[in-house]
Formats: sequence, C-alpha cells, structure tokens
Amino acid sequence: MKKQFLLLAAGVLAACSSWAQAPKVNFEKYTLPNGLKVILHRDTTAPVVAVTALYHVGSKNEDTARTGFAHFFEHLLFEGSENIKRGEFDKYVTNAGGALNANTSQDRTFYYELLPSNQLKLGLWLESERMMHAKIEQVGVNTQREVVKEERRQRYENQPYGSILPEILRRAYREHPYRWAPIGSMEHLNNAKLEEFIDFYKTFYVPNNCVLSIAGDFNIAETKKLIADYFGPIPKGTRPIPRPTIKEKPLGGEVRDIVRDNIQLPAVIQAYRAPAQGTPEYYAFNMLSTLLSGGPSSRFNKLLVDQRELAIATGALPFFNEDAGLFITYAFTNMGVKPASVEKAMDSLVRVAQNTLVSESEFQKVKNQILAGFVTSNSTMAGIAESLANYEVYFGDANLVNTEIERYNKVTRQDLLNVAKKYLNPDNRVVLYYLSKSASEDEMPKKTF
Repeated sequence: MKKQFLLLAAGVLAACSSWAQAPKVNFEKYTLPNGLKVILHRDTTAPVVAVTALYHVGSKNEDTARTGFAHFFEHLLFEGSENIKRGEFDKYVTNAGGALNANTSQDRTFYYELLPSNQLKLGLWLESERMMHAKIEQVGVNTQREVVKEERRQRYENQPYGSILPEILRRAYREHPYRWAPIGSMEHLNNAKLEEFIDFYKTFYVPNNCVLSIAGDFNIAETKKLIADYFGPIPKGTRPIPRPTIKEKPLGGEVRDIVRDNIQLPAVIQAYRAPAQGTPEYYAFNMLSTLLSGGPSSRFNKLLVDQRELAIATGALPFFNEDAGLFITYAFTNMGVKPASVEKAMDSLVRVAQNTLVSESEFQKVKNQILAGFVTSNSTMAGIAESLANYEVYFGDANLVNTEIERYNKVTRQDLLNVAKKYLNPDNRVVLYYLSKSASEDEMPKKTF
C-alpha cells in the first residue's frame, strides 16, 4: 500500500509540473532578399527530412464571386511545371521512397514532402518549381475542377452530416469571408476564366507570401546553399496581397434553424462566436472548449453519452482562426431521443461552466491534455516544420513553438469562468438541428437556454 501511495504521489507531481516538460525545438530563421522566410530545424535522430511550404493564402483571401480558389490551387499546383510533366509531381516523391500532400484552411495553404534525408535536394527543387514555374493551363484547370467536384460530393453532399461546417459558417458570419468553407462554390470555379487563375497564382504564390520550413536530418550550411540556389532567383511578388480587414458585428441574437439531411439520427450543433487565436482570451477559451468537449473525458461526453445516454457521440469542430473564431459543438442523438432534450443537457453544462469554478483537479487535467497536444504535434519532423511555419505566419514569432505553453500556464480557473460568461450566451450563437427529411417540422423549440 505504501509503495502504491508513493507511485500515485509521483504521478500527481509529474502532472502538476508537466508544463515544463515539453521538449524544446531549436531552429534557425532567416529571410532571403526576395522575402522568402526560411526556418531550419536540424534533428539527426532519424534519416528523414520534411520540406514544407506554407503560403499565407486561404479561403478568406478570395473574391466573394470566386470562392474556392485557395483550395482549388492546392490541387492545381500538383499538375506540373515547366520542368515537371503533368502527373509526374507525385512520382518524383514516391519513387524516392517519400510521401507528399497538402491542405487548405481559411487562412493558409500548406504543402509538404516527407523524404529520406538524402533526397532533401529533390524536395527543394519540387517546391521551387511550384513557386516559380507552375503551369496554369486550361487542361489542368479542367481536370482539377472535376477532382474538386468529386471531393465536394464525397465530403459534403453525399456524407451524412457533411454539410455541418458550411451550414454553420454561413449563419455565424455575415460579412467576413469566413462565412464560406474552403471548398467554395462549384459555380464560381466553373465560371472562372483561365486568366483569373493565373492572376491568383501571381498574387499569392510569391516568395514574400511564403514560409519555407525544413525539419530533419540535414547539414545546415549545405541546405542554406541549396535554398539560395533554388529559391534565390525567384522574383519577389510586386502585387498587393489582399488581406480582409472586416470586423464582424455582434450576432445580435440567437440564430436557430433546421437542416434536412439523409440521416437516421438527429444531431444538435451549437456554434458560439469566439475570440481570434493568439488573443489573451483565446487561451482561456481554448482551455474551456477542451473542458467541455475535448475527448472522451470531457463534460459533454460524460453527461450526454456515458451517464444519461442521450447521445451516441459528442465532440467539437475546432474553428479558432486568424481573424475570428467559433466554438462549435455537436451531439448525435441516441435512438428515440428528441433533439431538444440533448440541447437542454448541453445548455445545462454551459450554465455550470458560467457559474462554477472548475476544480483544481479538472483544471490540471485540461492542462495536461493541452500539453499532450503540443507534444503530439511536435513528435514528427513534419509536425515540427508545420508548427514553426504556423507560428511565424500567424504571429510573426516561430519561437512560440517553445513558449506558447507559457501563455496557457497564465490562464486561471477564474479566466475560464469569465470567458464562459462573456461568450457562451444564446445571443452569441447559432443552433442547428439536423433532422431526417421525413421528420416533423415541430421538433425545434424557439429557445431552450
């Protein structure tokens, strides 16, 4: 018994000091004359290297009549270049024993190659070709339009509950370009002329709108020379880069609606306006969202799924972005359970968060979850390269990869209470009921809070 007690005490002490245990990420940062920011993190523990390029362009930078361009380019820029034949981009990487991919958000587009360390030169060449010599041709545009259409059908139109994010966004934002999802409009893409795609490329895919972040097993001096050789000759972009400056007005009252879908079980989705990432309130709010809906041990899951069996699953869709945020939670109802009953239970947990300080033990659990997320995101070379690029683009400070945890450490239990009272109010939210197409119209009450 004494031994068990000592082990338990050691575990508690380790948890309480866990904020200091995230391993430090050493890196070097510099900028080429053409404006390209370069971040290098050397780690020789494995013979691999991640070559990544983060462009500060997402769906929020799009023209309101040409939504979907940023995501479309994520696909289009694998088509080839002046020196890479169509369809050959992927083969260079896979033939070298590597992997590659890309993703687009509201704020950025991110490309990466994961390669054996002796193939670093290949990764740099490919990314320089993407930046300087990409072929924007009608045949590639036509091909990728069909690819994006199929993606839209699979992810949004033909998947149950797949439209949750677009349906929430268009009600939660009225002016800011966050009001549409990165997939955008197929009509806009169909109507766009080739010249518009070329203009988009020349505006955003320039070195002064990019962070080249490399992590892995490589020689620093040799890599710098290679970067200068491949990226130095690329001219700096001269066009102004559109950055939205719109500030959303208060929602001004709860928005409630019903979405019909080909589903069997109803769902309740709540989306509260939230602070932009990086602001002091953001850190408290992110901890609050973890407390309420962050995984199996969260309050939502324990009450709605485990204890009362009102829902078969609950969770959150993170939407903490550069300009503004949303706290989006969802619950898929159990068989025979009315959505209103689920919503009332969700609201009851919100009221507890607004009126009762979280316990020290639960507060520490949330801290540990966040630290675990930091460690996980930086457990691979690709993850480290992406984190460094993100922090540099969004905050102008790549070293936040090492210090941002300190901002969370400053958050108090009272801070969680304060942001819950300020943001988690009915007048600041959108509520959607997802119902089957055969469900009766009277299943949504006017208000449950």
